[in-house]
Amino acid sequence: MQIGLVGLGKMGGNMRERLRRAGHTVVGYDRNPDIADVGSLQELVDALPSPKVVWVMVPAGDPTHQTVVELTELLGEGDLVVDGGNSRWTSDIEHAALLAKKGIGFVDCGVSGGVWGLENGYALMFGGSSDDIAKVQPAFDALKPEGEFGAVHAGKVGAGHFSKMVHNGIEYALMQSYAEGWELLEKVDLVDNVTEVFRSWREGTVIRSWLLDLLVQALDDEPGLESIAGYAEDSGEGRWTVEAAIDNAVPVPAIAASLFARFVSRQDDSPAMKAIAAMRNQFGGHAMKTEAPAGGDVEGKQGAPEVSDTAAQAGAGSPGRVSGES
Repeated sequence: MQIGLVGLGKMGGNMRERLRRAGHTVVGYDRNPDIADVGSLQELVDALPSPKVVWVMVPAGDPTHQTVVELTELLGEGDLVVDGGNSRWTSDIEHAALLAKKGIGFVDCGVSGGVWGLENGYALMFGGSSDDIAKVQPAFDALKPEGEFGAVHAGKVGAGHFSKMVHNGIEYALMQSYAEGWELLEKVDLVDNVTEVFRSWREGTVIRSWLLDLLVQALDDEPGLESIAGYAEDSGEGRWTVEAAIDNAVPVPAIAASLFARFVSRQDDSPAMKAIAAMRNQFGGHAMKTEAPAGGDVEGKQGAPEVSDTAAQAGAGSPGRVSGES
């Protein structure tokens, strides 16, 4: 088939190459002229036969919306737009309605596979009418992994990105579990080689997965991960998953906790933990860590944290326990 591809970044560029390897003709457009096949969306549309199929792979939000709006003016009845980015499913419904006014079809497609997709294929979750999906099915067949699985018509418009959203929410929780297990194994002076323990789990265990494979690879590259900052961004899907769960009264405690753990990673000194330390000191006289006064020493160590005398003061003459939580 002949297909237009808008957005040739890490994912889009590799998808173009995989489609071409499968014998399809791809006309690619990107704001970076060094990697684009044409100089504008207009040129891309003009290069395609009817019915025209244009696959959009640009960042979610305004970039995707503006691209869809522009394509609405350039395409005509019977043509099709596929949104393969990480758009929110509610945006899909809006975009489908906008395009439908001109008789243009719309398919939303959640894509998973990252930088490995070129060689391994991409897991595809798509939503839309059967007629619209048939127009782009040859591209789906070329992009998906070999074998029986890896692609699904998830339902009506929005179902593809909703499925991908939940997929990414699950991914958050899986990664958090592996990370916490790794930290605990490293913390306790008992296991000789934590990386080898994780490697052994890759065969025969119920927690084997591609994520586990990738973690072992990262640990092989740098066993202690010392050069990597303990900071993790979230790209949106985790938040949307938790919000959808709230809207539908579905408990997702593991996914929610993994999302909040990413927020914690961005705090050098947690304000909430400061408040907790202060409250523990007030009700139980528990020690608080404070910084040394300017130019002063704490137990002979310049600038080292000290244990506040507030602990003893609060405990003196106070009823009840001092050493434990209340």
